[in-house]
Amino acid sequence: MKPALHYYNMSPDVVAFSSTRHGGMSTGHYSSFNINRYCGDSDEHISRNRELLCRVLGISDDRLLMPHQTHGTRVAHIDEAFLSLTTAERQATLEGTDAVMTDVSGVCIAVSTADCIPVLLYDACHHAACAVHAGWRGTLARIAEKAVAAMAEVYGSRPSGLVAQIGPGISLDSFEVGQEVYDAFSAAGFDMACISRLYPSAADAQTEKWHIDLPGCNRQQLEACGMRHEAIALSGICTYKECDTFFSARRLGIHSGRILTAIMLK
Repeated sequence: MKPALHYYNMSPDVVAFSSTRHGGMSTGHYSSFNINRYCGDSDEHISRNRELLCRVLGISDDRLLMPHQTHGTRVAHIDEAFLSLTTAERQATLEGTDAVMTDVSGVCIAVSTADCIPVLLYDACHHAACAVHAGWRGTLARIAEKAVAAMAEVYGSRPSGLVAQIGPGISLDSFEVGQEVYDAFSAAGFDMACISRLYPSAADAQTEKWHIDLPGCNRQQLEACGMRHEAIALSGICTYKECDTFFSARRLGIHSGRILTAIMLK
């Protein structure tokens, strides 16, 4: 078996990708490639899938790092000191973390999603990278902006020198929300004319419900930080519509697999 990965051309100096559902050992709604330990899959299948991925990347298992995400805005810094920690210490450090960044080569940093928006950032000048998990709550709290700020603080990254890849996630067409979510984005200062639309409700075509463009929200945030428009790429993949290839919690339920979106410095 070999994981089927969707690669991104961010730079010749990094490996960047999102996993698909294919090429692993998991079964049922976790079929077949899932390495997220927090969604109910078996430890055996997760371990085997991690082994398969590490073989493709040419790294040991302890160099594949992903946080336990909680829809917050905490950004963890992966350095040589972190790599010297015990497994338990690493897990404690990555608990409640939704973005990870590093300037250490040969370390694969990743976030997991299944409709939420993954964002990868790369700074060629300082050879540093960040992987961000932006669900609607994280997007509302502007985690992408905070990740850019964290890279500036730790590595000296300049927003104008960053490139970004926004990975597979739920699209505007598919992301129906309640009025309270629309109101929260509006109150937070988002340009609602650009990031929201009214569509007939999935439950009742006679009524209309708001839809929000989460990939577009994150792109707006990155541009507001000073990133160049042309330096931000969108995958254009809707997980809800393409749930045969990419995991979608809205289509498969929360007890299903997760996409891994990752970046590794060469």
